[in-house]
Amino acid sequence: MSNKNQLPIITDRKQVAKSALFGIEQIDLTFSNGEQRQYERMMGSGRGAVMIVPMIDDDTLLLVREYCAGTHSYLLGFPKGLIDEGELAEHAANRELQEEVGFASKDLHKLSELMMAPAFFNAKMTIFLAKELYSSVLEGDEPEPLEVVTWSIKDYKELLQQEDFTEARSIAALMLLRDFLQS
Repeated sequence: MSNKNQLPIITDRKQVAKSALFGIEQIDLTFSNGEQRQYERMMGSGRGAVMIVPMIDDDTLLLVREYCAGTHSYLLGFPKGLIDEGELAEHAANRELQEEVGFASKDLHKLSELMMAPAFFNAKMTIFLAKELYSSVLEGDEPEPLEVVTWSIKDYKELLQQEDFTEARSIAALMLLRDFLQS
């Protein structure tokens, strides 16, 4: 299928807000039919983020329960984090794995890349399957120790029913893993 849409022309852009994590940019657009619109979009670091689905054996997943400021709650999900400047996604995945669950991986397999809220945010996340885990701990930036939770992949439907397993990226990663393991 070919993409017949012509990208709109950005006629003006300016930063309207900035925090330690994000900038908000206002862009003026002219579409191919002459329509003009103004959008705001969040600008991340541009380096992206990683999420890791660690498996300690052919059946058992590792998840973490951690505080999420956006919902002011503790949620269950897969280890994740930002890619540091100059770091490859694979290295970031192994680093985050060591910081959050105390393991490193000898076998990282890229499952997919996801865009997070592309209508207003330019951030992408690379999802990895981590196998052949071995004990290795790095100090992370979490304010408190994360609860590590084991879960059988055979019981993935029960995981989807958990009240605290609601993050769309973790659900997508679980489904990508399930499909990968079935192929």
